Amino acid sequence: MGVTAIVGANWGDEGKGKMIDSLASHSDLVIRFQGGNNAGHTVINDQGRFALHLLPSGVFYPNVLNLLGPGVAVNIKAFLEEYQTLIRQGITKPQLGISNRAQVVLPYHKLFDELEEQRLADRQFGSTKSGIAPFYSDKYLKIGIQVADLFDRESLTEKIGRALEQKNILLANLYQHATLTAKDIIAELDPYIAQIEPFVCDTNQLVQQALRAKKDIILEGQLGALRDPDHGIYPFTTSSSTLAGFATVGAGIPPHAITRIIAVVKAYSSCVGAGPFVTELFDKAGDELRSRGGDKGEYGATTGRPRRMGWFDLVATRYGCHVQGATEIALTLLDVLSYLDEIPVCVQYELDGNQTDYFPSTTRLNKSKPRYKILKGWKQDITQVREFSQLPQAAQDYVKFIEQEIEIPIRWISVGPHRDSLIRR
Repeated sequence: MGVTAIVGANWGDEGKGKMIDSLASHSDLVIRFQGGNNAGHTVINDQGRFALHLLPSGVFYPNVLNLLGPGVAVNIKAFLEEYQTLIRQGITKPQLGISNRAQVVLPYHKLFDELEEQRLADRQFGSTKSGIAPFYSDKYLKIGIQVADLFDRESLTEKIGRALEQKNILLANLYQHATLTAKDIIAELDPYIAQIEPFVCDTNQLVQQALRAKKDIILEGQLGALRDPDHGIYPFTTSSSTLAGFATVGAGIPPHAITRIIAVVKAYSSCVGAGPFVTELFDKAGDELRSRGGDKGEYGATTGRPRRMGWFDLVATRYGCHVQGATEIALTLLDVLSYLDEIPVCVQYELDGNQTDYFPSTTRLNKSKPRYKILKGWKQDITQVREFSQLPQAAQDYVKFIEQEIEIPIRWISVGPHRDSLIRR
C-alpha cells in the first residue's frame, strides 16, 4: 500500500474515520497531520461506537503505531481524556506517539476563541471554540509552545510570559477581561504534563525508519478541502491546511512518498459551521435527510450541532477532489438515500445569469444558485450488499454518474455505518 493519504473532499464529516479504521488493519502507521480536537471522526466496529477527536483512527488495532505529527494542535488534557475513555471502553492500549515538535493548545487559546466569537456576535465564523485559530495564529507569530517545552520549566515560564505580554493588552482593552500570568497557565497544565510524557517522541525519526523499511502508512486529515484556508470558502475555514499536500509538512513525509490519495465524499452534502452552502435545504426534505443521515442522524461529532443539509454538489466535490489531488474516491453513506423516489444532484451553478461547473471564490459563491439533474432512486435496502454488481441498477447508475462527472474512479462505496459495510470496486 505504501503511503496513502485519506482526506475529505467537501466540508468535513465525510466519513474519513470509517475509511481509515477499515484500511488501518493492513497498515503499520497512522499519522494525523493537522488540526486539533475541533472536529471528530466516528468509528463503529465490533467493539462499539467511538467518536475520535485527537486520536488517530488506527487506535483499534494493537499492531498499528498511531502518531500525532508536528502539524497537529495538541490539547494535552483533551488527548488524555480521550485516551482514558477509550481504555475504559475496553480497547486494548494502542501504540500512541506525540511529536515533540508539535505545539500545545494552551488555556488562553480557548479563552480567546470564546471571547472573539462573543465579540463578533452575528458575524461569527462558526468556531467550535476549541482554541484552534488562536493556536495557529501563535504558531506563525512564533510565540507558540512546543510539546518539548513542557518539560523545561524555566523555558516554559519564559515563553508563556513573553506571549502574555501582548495577550494581556488584548484581554484588558479589547475584551475587558482579567489578565493572566504564566503561573496561572502552568498551574492549569501541571496535572497533565507528567501524564503526557510517555507518549512524547521524535516522530520524524520513526517516520523515516518506517519509510526505509517500506512500511504501509496512512496519513489522516481532518475536515475537508472546502475548509482549507487557501483553497476553501475563506474565511469560513479552519486554520490549518486540510489538503493531502500539507501532509508532507504536518506528518514529515517526503512529497514523492505519497503515492495514493483517497478523497472521501458523501453521497449527499452536509456541513457544520457558517459560510456559503449552495445546495442547502431549508425545508422538510432537509430535516428528513438530517434525521436519516449518519448512523444516528447528522449532528457534529464534536459539537453535537445539527448539520446543514443539501443534495450532492458535483461542482464543489469535483473541485475538492482536484485540489486534494485524489487518485480515487470513497463514496460514503449511499444507503442513506435509499428512501427517495428521485434524487436531485447539483450539476452546475447559476451565477450572474450564466451557468458554470467551476467552483467560484467565496464572494461569488454567495451569489450562486444550484441547477439540478434528477436521478432515479432505488427504494431498496442496500446495507447488506457487498458487491457493486448486486446493487440496484439505479444505485449503480447514481455512483457511475458521479464518477463520470468528477472523472476520478470511485473505488469504495460505504453502504452502512459498520467498518465492514463497504463495497470495493
